[in-house]
Amino acid sequence: MKLYVNIARAVIQSLEMIFEQGKFADKVIEKVLKQDPKWGARDRRFIAETTYDIVRWYRLIQTLTDTPSNDYWSLLGGWCVLHDVPLPAWDEFNRLQPDKIQARLEKFQQIRRINESIPDWLDDLGEQELGARWDSELHALNEEAEVVLRTNTLKTSPRELKALLLEEHVETATLPDVPDALVLERRQNVFRLPAFKQGLFEVQDAASQLIAPFMRLEPGMRVVDACAGAGGKTLHIASLLQNKGRILAMDTEEWKLDELKKRARRATASNIETRVIDSSKTIKRLEKSADRLLLDVPCSGLGVLKRNPDAKWKLSTEFIQNVRELQQHIINDYCEMLKPGGLMVYSTCSIMPSENEVQVKKFLETQNGRFDMLDEAHAWPSEGFDGFYMALLRRLS
Repeated sequence: MKLYVNIARAVIQSLEMIFEQGKFADKVIEKVLKQDPKWGARDRRFIAETTYDIVRWYRLIQTLTDTPSNDYWSLLGGWCVLHDVPLPAWDEFNRLQPDKIQARLEKFQQIRRINESIPDWLDDLGEQELGARWDSELHALNEEAEVVLRTNTLKTSPRELKALLLEEHVETATLPDVPDALVLERRQNVFRLPAFKQGLFEVQDAASQLIAPFMRLEPGMRVVDACAGAGGKTLHIASLLQNKGRILAMDTEEWKLDELKKRARRATASNIETRVIDSSKTIKRLEKSADRLLLDVPCSGLGVLKRNPDAKWKLSTEFIQNVRELQQHIINDYCEMLKPGGLMVYSTCSIMPSENEVQVKKFLETQNGRFDMLDEAHAWPSEGFDGFYMALLRRLS
């Protein structure tokens, strides 16, 4: 592989936007790749994958190259050394010594927080909360995320979709435990496919696809998705309800619900109503109205670092403490929308007990017997996909 200057500059520009402007990596890549229509698929893949890889291994590469945190050329050069990409004779790479970088790698492989490339505070938190399990989960979180599709069963079946995608030269594999999921054999831009534009599938991780079935849904139910966002799980609920019953998708951000409306039209999910949560009165008006309630609450996102590696450099202990308080607020206030006898799922894309089991236990203790827990489950990054937690709770009175 040869490194070309225009491709290198695109990577540097992406890193600057992520680390200095605080932009989300996926949005940065989307913007940067639009800059030069002459880039081919191989160029675009190199820019995207190299940027993500440097972000993922930022601390390790910075340590190995012994450079300031904002010396992005040296970070790119260090990445090239570690991946056996010949360093061009450019001034930006003059100070790098490949032999020293390789020698330092052997030394720092013995220090977990550097070898796995995470901040000190996050390594401390993971070890404190997960103990011996932290090693395997942290290692898994540094793997590249699979691209998983969820079949829109309102329009097609997994078998039909798999055959159709194969005709478009997209090979997929099925997952026995996630019936609507198809995993791409090779990464590619699926949003350009006719099958996507026709609403035959959504991109949704396999672990995320476990949440809606966990709710024990039946067609005809009234369901509230109270933290719907752009609606990935809302659309899954609609497919499981077979467009029967009613789904109220709620969020505090109207622009996210606007995106959900577009996705619902493409998916022909006709039983979804959206509502912005603009005050506590919005929740109060819906008291005891839902057969099922999904609280996919805001969280640290520490279960999805595979696909969002930049998050570990933007998170803080203060943020996580604030989000724990928000989670307790949501579960205690929003639970009133559930009918007696109805079921509620509390879920996060975190693997930390302080956002999961601990929060549910605290909630049950404050409810004085009004709720009980029927089931709970974890999806761990070490099992191959994202990290999620889900608890199924029943309202008794």
